Amino acid sequence: MLNTENIKNKEVINIYDGKSLGYVYDIEINLKEGRIEGIVLPGERGLFHIFGKEEDDFVIKWKNVKTVGEDVILVDVPASLETIE
Repeated sequence: MLNTENIKNKEVINIYDGKSLGYVYDIEINLKEGRIEGIVLPGERGLFHIFGKEEDDFVIKWKNVKTVGEDVILVDVPASLETIE
């Protein structure tokens, strides 16, 4: 069974280009349907990644998540995070 603790703080690797996209910061859940909509990666923050706006965060839709492994989550998204919605 998959729970939020199994997802949060895992490193996200893009199989599109093999790069690390960061670590899962949060998840989006559709409460009405009871399912995960996507994973949230923090955008660039200021000093020590503490100061910044949540609007800068990136959401990767759950349909783009290919595998949730023990240590990492593999996703397939375009090379630029700016194109992720």
